[in-house]
Amino acid sequence: MVDLGKYAGTVLGAYGVTILLILGLVWLSLRKGAEMRRRLEAQEKRMGRNG
Repeated sequence: MVDLGKYAGTVLGAYGVTILLILGLVWLSLRKGAEMRRRLEAQEKRMGRNG
């Protein structure tokens, strides 16, 4: 492992926060995509029934 010296805690903490933020964004994107897919399928059903 690379020797980070006296700033190791700060650097590793920053990496940890960054990873958590990226994972959070991925999770939100997947959740929103699933919601939009459900809404689109419901709309397509309505249009098929009415159109």
